[in-house]
Parts: sequence; C-alpha cells; structure tokens
Amino acid sequence: MAIQKTDDTEFQELLESNNKVIVKYYADWCGSCKLFSPKYRRLSDDDRFEGIAFLDVNAEENEKARKAAGVDNLPFFAVFKDGKLLEGTSTSKEDQVVALLEKLKA
Repeated sequence: MAIQKTDDTEFQELLESNNKVIVKYYADWCGSCKLFSPKYRRLSDDDRFEGIAFLDVNAEENEKARKAAGVDNLPFFAVFKDGKLLEGTSTSKEDQVVALLEKLKA
C-alpha cells in the first residue's frame, strides 16, 4: 500500500475512514527520519500489513496531528484503530515499528 502524506486538514478524516492506521511523524531536518523512510516504504508494501493505512506527517507543520499522538521526539510512530490512538513511540528501530504494526493487526 502506498504511503500517504497528509496534514492537519485531512488527518482526522483519514483516521476515521481507515480502521487501522500507522503514522510516521517526521521533520525535514531529522536525519533519523530520512534514514527510516526506505524501511517504512518497504513495510507499507509488506503483505503482512495489508489493510493498514500508512501515513506520513510533518510534525513541525501539523500541530493537531502531532498532539493527537503526543509526539515528543522524532521519528515518532503511532498506531490508531477505529480513529483512537492505541500506542505511540519514538524510535528508529524497525523491529519496534513492526511490533506496533503487529499490535494493530490483532
């Protein structure tokens, strides 16, 4: 599934129209965010995570989306189910992001 870049204007609508969502919060200056992008893209194409919407949000430009997940560091990943935050964590480790995705599948 393709990664959808989003902002505050459509963020809530995307959470409500997809029952399983993972969001990567990033900033343009964040080196770790840039390094994780290819891994995130690969995970979005992984058949294990079919049916999960992958979103990209610039944390500096989208305050509402950032506050919805309690972002405190970057990169930050949050999983939402039926529009509600399940869990969020600041990490650049692929195994931790996979663990979030596995919780979302359950």
